Amino acid sequence: MSTSVATRFRTVAAPRDAADEDVYGELCAALFSGFPRRDQRIKAEQYLRGLLTAQGRKSIRNIAAQIGGPAAEQSLHHFISSSTWDWRPMRAELARYLQQNNGPQAWVVRPMPIPKAGDHSVGVDRRFDPERGQVFRGQQAFGVWFASEELSVPVNWRLFLPDPWVKDRTRRDRAEVPEGAAEETLEECAVNAALDTARWPEVTRKPLLLDIRGGAGRAALHRLAVAGVPVVARIGTGCRLTVADRSLPGFGAGPLTAQQILESLKGLRRPVSWVDSAAGVRTSRTSLATAVRVTLPVPAGERQRPLLLLGEWDDPRRAPARLWITDLTGSAVGPLLRLTKLSRRVERDFRAVGEGAGLRDFVGRSFRGWHRHITLASAAHAATVLAPGWNTAAAPTAYGQVQGRSAG
Repeated sequence: MSTSVATRFRTVAAPRDAADEDVYGELCAALFSGFPRRDQRIKAEQYLRGLLTAQGRKSIRNIAAQIGGPAAEQSLHHFISSSTWDWRPMRAELARYLQQNNGPQAWVVRPMPIPKAGDHSVGVDRRFDPERGQVFRGQQAFGVWFASEELSVPVNWRLFLPDPWVKDRTRRDRAEVPEGAAEETLEECAVNAALDTARWPEVTRKPLLLDIRGGAGRAALHRLAVAGVPVVARIGTGCRLTVADRSLPGFGAGPLTAQQILESLKGLRRPVSWVDSAAGVRTSRTSLATAVRVTLPVPAGERQRPLLLLGEWDDPRRAPARLWITDLTGSAVGPLLRLTKLSRRVERDFRAVGEGAGLRDFVGRSFRGWHRHITLASAAHAATVLAPGWNTAAAPTAYGQVQGRSAG
């Protein structure tokens, strides 16, 4: 089946040739073999195929239109919203499949705001969306993406539940929120998504890229360290740290802001080359960067953990553009900086593929339905980027084209 690049990415990536069909078949075999019943395996394959081929919004109705009309719609609605199958084993299988076939270099936690027109979808609340710089009504989810320089795929998800959805028994029952769902902050939700992923058997832990500019970073880093998950965390310029290298300015001065520390080390900056694929074309770029050993201020008597503060400059005359702290203290500046660029790969793939695969498109109201849909949408994303004919230069979907579609 031959389609233009524009059509291919409007419908995501319906298998076009034998090689694409091989990837689709392998993925279905890996992900759906755990279903105890044949009819469930068939519905899962139908839903995945529909996600890859349906035009526009990946609602159950549009998916059903691709495979059988009204009768298929009722059947698929039950499969997603009312059936009893557990989505978690499927996510773990997707992670293992990617580990065997792609070899991710890092895990990247990416927030995903989901605008909604109504109030009844699980988790809906008023919140601030940093992507658009404004308050919106909708859901907030966090995805854990397996990322390499070539591609990235979301393998796990956690839906943030604001207090009204945790404390209101009527809302919980209506949306079928599990009893184990409890109060948590946005940062705790992001970290819990990563910790859930780290518990999967046979999945090798990779450095976790995480943004902690808006929360209590020390608690997040501690929880990840206890779980044995290495982390590279984006921080704000005002994050207070203590210089741990006796030979450098600032040692013995007590807590300083990350920007103050890096400003005093401008003379140690070195050029680091990296490959930028965010625009769809692999382009060689160079940044100035440096790193210094630091610790986080801790209460008296608590052991200080050695960390590296990494700074990157786009313009040598200005303040550092991006700052991270990491417990990968044995790593050189170049590999560390290149590792941080995998967040750009994730952003690229989310806009070019993930939105078209239906990651934001679930229309139903239930907690379980949302998780089943987004798990299969993640599989559709994987089928797209793993296909031999995938064109990484295709134009990404604009966020503004998606925001008005969600309702519920």
